[in-house]
Amino acid sequence: MKLLRTIQLDPSDTLVFERAAEPGEWAVSGAFMFVGVDPETLSGKARAAFRTGFLGVQSFGWSTLAQVVEVTQAQHKIVIESLSYQLREQLGAPDLAAASAAAEEELAFVVSLCDRPKDTLIAVSRTLEDGAIRESFRSLHLPGEHLPMRAFSFLQVEGEDEPADEINLVDLAKGERT
Repeated sequence: MKLLRTIQLDPSDTLVFERAAEPGEWAVSGAFMFVGVDPETLSGKARAAFRTGFLGVQSFGWSTLAQVVEVTQAQHKIVIESLSYQLREQLGAPDLAAASAAAEEELAFVVSLCDRPKDTLIAVSRTLEDGAIRESFRSLHLPGEHLPMRAFSFLQVEGEDEPADEINLVDLAKGERT
């Protein structure tokens, strides 16, 4: 079975969202956070969360990307319990049974998103169409072997010596090139 975890390739989520999810949190779509909210009234960071955020289960913070990961049945159960607790504490679910049912439904949707290879990155785009929240998901993955994705890779090349460029940034800022 597969679920989603939040991932940060750079610190931009801490600038984009009011509260950024911690890297590695269990993630859900989070569209339920906007039920009954008119997206036209949202601005800034709240609008960014509506448009492009996955909800981190532990922090109720937002993440631009989520990563498909394999989980055990025990981990799946822990995520349902964690989300149930948050739905009760953060959103006032009437009781644990209602919170658990909602959490199970949300996790079933997440499982349906994870029909991609392990380590695939997923991005969400949300809009309001005819009074309903519409979500679309894009996946980013490496062709062929599915290795963990890295934002940047640095390679050391041997045998291809190039002349070193020396740039004086102070002179460059003044419009001079040395």
